[in-house]
Order: sequence, then structure tokens, then C-alpha cells
Amino acid sequence: MSGSGPVGIGIIGAGVISETYLENLQSFPDVKVHVIGDLFEELAAKRAAQFGIESSGGVETVLAHPDVEIVVNLTIPTAHVPVALQAIAAGKHVIGEKPFSLDRASGLDLLAQAADAGLRVGCAPDTFLGAGLQAALRAIRRGDIGIPLTALTLMQSPGPESWHPNPAFLFQEGAGPLFDIGPYYLTTLVQAFGSVLRVAASGSTAHPKRVIGSGPKAGEEFDVTVPSHVGALLQFSEGATSQSVWSFDSAIRRQGFVEIAGTEGTLVLPDPNNFDGDVVIHRRGSDGPEVLESTVASSTRGTGVLDLARAIREDRPHRASGELAYHVVDTMVSVSESITTGEFVSVGSTAPVVPPLPEGWDPHESTL
Repeated sequence: MSGSGPVGIGIIGAGVISETYLENLQSFPDVKVHVIGDLFEELAAKRAAQFGIESSGGVETVLAHPDVEIVVNLTIPTAHVPVALQAIAAGKHVIGEKPFSLDRASGLDLLAQAADAGLRVGCAPDTFLGAGLQAALRAIRRGDIGIPLTALTLMQSPGPESWHPNPAFLFQEGAGPLFDIGPYYLTTLVQAFGSVLRVAASGSTAHPKRVIGSGPKAGEEFDVTVPSHVGALLQFSEGATSQSVWSFDSAIRRQGFVEIAGTEGTLVLPDPNNFDGDVVIHRRGSDGPEVLESTVASSTRGTGVLDLARAIREDRPHRASGELAYHVVDTMVSVSESITTGEFVSVGSTAPVVPPLPEGWDPHESTL
């Protein structure tokens, strides 16, 4: 065991997503949020008051807090690695929002510095720890569809600029549909099939500029600097393949679509951006689909933080690991390279297929 009692948490980044994290983390007795920080200290103070957190301030306020063991990094994508490295340098474990990094070099550097310091690093998405995807992955591992062979995933929408008050970063380096939405689908596929071996992809951009549709910046234009539509073919190390579309260019919304076909049937998974939903199976020779399991989430974003906290105390590997998140980044960078070259690109890293959460796993139980 490493230490005892609830694990101390500090949050860096007080933006929109911090509300969901705080709602969950404040409900887990095995962790305690001590402080929240942001470049805009007034925003951190507002969040602290909203959730009854004892302290707030800038980034250094979080890093210097003596009771913080894990830093939860909820900054924008371009700040993910720099802030994580600051946390490591301050002697803190760190887990952050996706993507883990924007390139291979910085991601490998973060993994290496954490290892040298004897600290843990993790990353979202943790949706694969939700009840929905856990049920689906258990069904695959039980052999309910035989040997899993292929997958089809679709995420299509007009894009987030109509509703997001500050959407420009979602269409620039570190985002776009590939880096913003891809990690949910790729993490799920890696847990179903194992590591990605190589990829082929194409991409396009429908509009070089977009217009903000809501909030104080409504009507402002911004540049689109990454592909807003990506189609990818993935081959996995055990021989399975998948086809994926991630698009901000479609007037038709298809979100959360994941099918995995095996030798004995096809499984329709819940939305990998959510934590619950129905697991549906189509068996060979059957008259129609069957709901294998209907699931309800016991927690959402922040579940991976809790698993990391318990793993530290129990001295075991955590599930939403940096190695898994780096492999997803490596895969996305390979997809981007394939879009540029028009050729297959090999993926050099591998990732663990993690053990499922124990039956009856309860985030609201006090275990430490």
C-alpha cells in the first residue's frame, strides 16, 4: 500500500469540463479535492465557491499545495504536456484530458520524465471504464460474438461551432474531429482488438473558415487549420481491422456508432463518449437483435481519476494509463501522416488491454 486515506486532488483548468469532473470527484469518498487553479484566477475562484473547494488560485497554487497527490489537468490541448511536466517536476502524479499530447516526441518525453520521477501519468478518455463499454468488452471477452474480426465506427455532425461559445481551438492543432473525438473510439477499439499495427487514411476540409454561432463571440469568424473530415482504415496486431469516420462536415448526425463483428455475431456498443447505454447483439441465424445488457452509469468523467487514486493506494497499475493514451496519440499522428502521404503508416507503439473493473465496483464506496 502507498499511504492511506483519501487521495488529495488538485485541478488545473476551470473551464466548462471542470464542472462535470468536480460533480463526480466531490461524490467519491476515496478522493478529496483541495484546490483548483487556472490562468484566469477569478474563474478558479468561481469554481471553488461553486463546489465548496477550500483553495483556488493560479497553476502554482495547485502545484505547491502540500496535500495534493494527483493533479487533474483540464487545460486546452496545447497545454496538456507543459502542465503535466510541471506537475511531475512538482512531485505530483498527473492525469489529464485527452489528447495525451499533440505529437510523439512530447508524449514520449512526458512518459519518460514520469518514469524517471517514479510518478504515474494517466489520461482521458475514461469512458471505457463506464458501465456501458465495460459490459460490451466483457461480452467480447466471453466470446459472445466469437472471434472479433472487424469494426465500423461513425461520428458525423455539422461541427460544434453552432453551440460552443469559443470553438476555434476545436478546429486547430490538437483537435479537429480526429484529435477531439477520435480518442473515444480508438481507446475502445484498442481495448477490443489490441494495439494498432498500421493505418491508412484520407482527410478533407469543407470550409477554411467557420463562424461562431453562440455566446459573446457569436458572428466572429475563425480559421480551420486541420482536416474537418477524416476517414481511416486500421489494422490491429492480432489481424482485426476497422473502418472509421470522424467528421465535422455532415448535416446528418451519426454519433456514438460502434459495431464490432465476429465469427458468431455482431455487437453494437454504446456511445464511446458516454458511460452507459444498451449493449445489443445480432447473433448469426437469429431473427433479430437482442439487448444483451442495459446499463446505467454510476459515475462519468473523473472515473479514471478515482481508479488512479485507488491504484496508488493499492500499489497496482491504473487503467487509463499514459501508455494507453500515448498509443492512441501515436495512432492519430499516423493517421495524419497517412492523410499527407497517401500511404499506409506503421504505428510503432503498443498499448495494454487492461483488466475489466471488478463486478460490483462502486465509485461511491469508501475503500481507502
